[in-house]
Amino acid sequence: MNITQATLKHLDDLVPLFDAYRVFYRQKSNKEAVKIFLKDRLTKQDSVIYIAYIDDVAVGFTQLYVLLSSVSMKPMYVLNDLYIDANYRSKSIGTALINKAKVLCKEKQYKGLIIQTENTNPAQHLYQREGFIKDMDLMFFWTNA
Repeated sequence: MNITQATLKHLDDLVPLFDAYRVFYRQKSNKEAVKIFLKDRLTKQDSVIYIAYIDDVAVGFTQLYVLLSSVSMKPMYVLNDLYIDANYRSKSIGTALINKAKVLCKEKQYKGLIIQTENTNPAQHLYQREGFIKDMDLMFFWTNA
């Protein structure tokens, strides 16, 4: 397995993975919009995307965004997206991608790495196995009004 930080040259490999990720979260497939979105992320460099390959086949990715902690006055990453192609699950690819993100946080001396996911996401077992602790004290509130 090879994990690399994605650049524009990886865009065509990322699109089907990211589209499948969105479909997993009950969104309609839209590869054209996905390509525009990912191209923006890669061009603006406002996220870090790692892509995993096995035998030159793109099999998974993770995307990290920077958050700032006012209390610690340090940046941290939120691992917002993690997806492994269904044909390649249970091969430790998710673990490898998470570990790549952890190393980046340590190299940059960031506060840490947080994961946001749905309550029903079966990957929670992976996150807990990799040392993440569910924070029972924090709640998220959303509005679009």
